[in-house]
Amino acid sequence: MSAISSTRPPTGEDLLKKNYPAIYEVGKGSPRRPRLIDFTWGNKKHKKITLVGKGVAFDTGGLNLKPGNSMYLMKKDMGGAAHVLGLAQMIMAENLPVRLRVLIAAVENSVDGDSFRPSDVIQTRKGLSVEVGDTDAEGRIILCDALAEACTEKPDLLVNFATLTGAARVALGPDLPALFSNDDTLASDLLAQSRKTQDPLWQLPLWQPYKGWLDSKIADTNTIGGSFGGAIVAALYLDKFVDKDVSWAHIDTFAWNASNRPGRPEGGEALGIRAVYAHIAQKYGQTKSNKARK
Repeated sequence: MSAISSTRPPTGEDLLKKNYPAIYEVGKGSPRRPRLIDFTWGNKKHKKITLVGKGVAFDTGGLNLKPGNSMYLMKKDMGGAAHVLGLAQMIMAENLPVRLRVLIAAVENSVDGDSFRPSDVIQTRKGLSVEVGDTDAEGRIILCDALAEACTEKPDLLVNFATLTGAARVALGPDLPALFSNDDTLASDLLAQSRKTQDPLWQLPLWQPYKGWLDSKIADTNTIGGSFGGAIVAALYLDKFVDKDVSWAHIDTFAWNASNRPGRPEGGEALGIRAVYAHIAQKYGQTKSNKARK
């Protein structure tokens, strides 16, 4: 099996030196320094698969503080990162012939005198300035730096997982992750695999007319867009940071079981990674023939 290659993750103010300013801004209010975890695995000659995860270790909502009942489960706001690590483990365990890269933006969205503020304008790795509409919409801010970095390598497939919006849960409930994609063929393949693996996904549109809701008078974009279509608007925000020639899927997941069910105990839950794995395995090589490949 190929070895994992990683470097010491940039943390704290090193993120500014390495040009990950959005990740730094979200995490700078916590004594636990923000960081970008970045590792690769596999043969460089193989197709490039990049996975990006939202790793908010705990989300208070920042200065737009969540009420207590909404904050209670926010230890699970690293669910996207957990999904990415689980999917990466599946790929590596089956020795799929891919060149895998994993990027996890890891922060704690905390409250402090240094916390980022509503109406702040912050810079991003892609060069777009963003107006902070709500500090409780922090996940999309840290993801935009990681997605911009992911696109520099022009991966053949880019997938991100994130516990991104309550709006997706209102629309689809806790068991059905929302799928967005800039590639209709990729979306169709993922939906087909979700049915085969009984790991459901439901596609929502990257509805471009709503992009205007993200307009800002003081920055290139706002981070939020009003009270309608929250999951779609969040996906449209992320879309600004993904290169148009990169095949990309964004999965907005709940990552949690609220109660015990047969085979699905209360607590963290993997939703969508079996479907994504099945797509990768089918497109990039069957697992039985990959055991001897490096």
